[in-house]
Amino acid sequence: MSYRILIAECKQEVSTFNPNKSHTSDFGIRRGTQLLDYHRTVRNEIGGALSVFDVDPEIELVPTYSAFFITSGGTLDAHAWTTIQQDFLAELKIAAETGSIDAIYFCMHGAMCAENELDPEGYLLEQTRAIFGEDIPIVLSLDLHGIATRKMFHHADAIVAYHTYPHVDFFQTGVRSAKLLLRILRENVRPLTVRVPIPALVRGDELITETGLFGRCIDQAKQVEQGPNGLSAGMFIGNPFTDVPELNSAAFVVTDDQESLAEQTALAIAQEFWSYREKMQVPLISLDEMQKLVLQIHSSKLNQPQSTIGLVDAADATSSGASGDSNAILRALLECGYAGSTLLPIVDQPAVEQASQAGIGNTVSLSLGGTLDPSRFQPITITALVKSISDGLFRSESFGELWNSGKTVVLESRNFTIVVSSRAVNLYDRSFYFANGQNPKSFDAVVIKSPHCQHAMYAAWCSHMLLIDAPGSSSANLKSLGHKRCERPIFPLDGNVNFMPTVEIYRRNRSSVTQ
Repeated sequence: MSYRILIAECKQEVSTFNPNKSHTSDFGIRRGTQLLDYHRTVRNEIGGALSVFDVDPEIELVPTYSAFFITSGGTLDAHAWTTIQQDFLAELKIAAETGSIDAIYFCMHGAMCAENELDPEGYLLEQTRAIFGEDIPIVLSLDLHGIATRKMFHHADAIVAYHTYPHVDFFQTGVRSAKLLLRILRENVRPLTVRVPIPALVRGDELITETGLFGRCIDQAKQVEQGPNGLSAGMFIGNPFTDVPELNSAAFVVTDDQESLAEQTALAIAQEFWSYREKMQVPLISLDEMQKLVLQIHSSKLNQPQSTIGLVDAADATSSGASGDSNAILRALLECGYAGSTLLPIVDQPAVEQASQAGIGNTVSLSLGGTLDPSRFQPITITALVKSISDGLFRSESFGELWNSGKTVVLESRNFTIVVSSRAVNLYDRSFYFANGQNPKSFDAVVIKSPHCQHAMYAAWCSHMLLIDAPGSSSANLKSLGHKRCERPIFPLDGNVNFMPTVEIYRRNRSSVTQ
């Protein structure tokens, strides 16, 4: 028996605390076979799903539409969301009109937010049901930083989430999703989902699944998923920077119609997670403390072999939705007279244009930083040598995806090497530095605008990793951000938060859906 499986993607992660709106230009749009051709070249979720579907002679793929964010950013503007959702649903309607569809695989993130829609993924799933009806099975893959809403659980037959942080299982998540969808089609499994919401927002090293306490919760999820009646299980820890009504953490378990198993396991995971909440916070140091430490470290190692200080500025993590134009650490290093060679990234399109006009090998005086988030960052005037100019197109170190930082320049100002891009780009690995000819290991200090990268990329060889309480729209100092939409009370924004577990059950019976 042959099956026609529709594939679509709508994926973005935002920080609603970033004052800059995202636009359609912040997405890579692919339609039809373009979607398949691209994803067969990268190890992400759809690539993983295709590795399953492509070798199955009974599967016919129906690729429709992909809106894949170039990098995270601020809230999606109303016009962009209207355009994307209309195009997404139009392609689905065309597929519905041109042939029968047996199943659907959606790849999404879960931390999307638009000016005119606070639950974009839930809306798309709801509209998909309006097009295809209640009987067609839908499997949805999400980032574990997604805010998996009740609407998403209600309209999907099953949800599959990443099991790793830092995320190294994009491809494997797609494989799990595809295999589950085929089980629903061929084995008549009946997905039943239990979700237990948890009033907590968490950050920090204990979330690293390989070494941290959070990994114990994921281990429980894996055990039930890999058991005889398990279909999918995991944890959503939300994206604390996407301030929407259903922002929280949640344990979920999907079984083959085994309600008791799903309920017991989801409750156990949720209770264990709650018990760790105090430890799942980041011990940050102030900019003043950073200044003292870098001076001490640099002084003590002047006669020692090269070693590198990692200056972690997660408050301006572009992969978490921040603007990328923070110059807070640069300013602090200049003020304290730090003399070590330092590598750092920044987003500043006007500075890029000014440096490009000056040309390679020439010196230019320009202001740097604060062009996107001026309420947090004030420009710094520097004089710098223009070392290189590039178009900003490169492949990621992690998964081979095509990334675009826009026109990019490398500036040298005294002991600082600054890689300046026209637009934000993911910084959860070293690709941006490598693409512009810079090796972080060659510097005394490197600014890392990501809460966590894979261990080998920095932590394994940096002599120190300083987690800095700098300003920014993705700050781990969550109380500083100003949440207004999420349900309160919630830890750590409020004191004396009680956790009284509630169990939500989602079961899709063909032709009748119950919650």
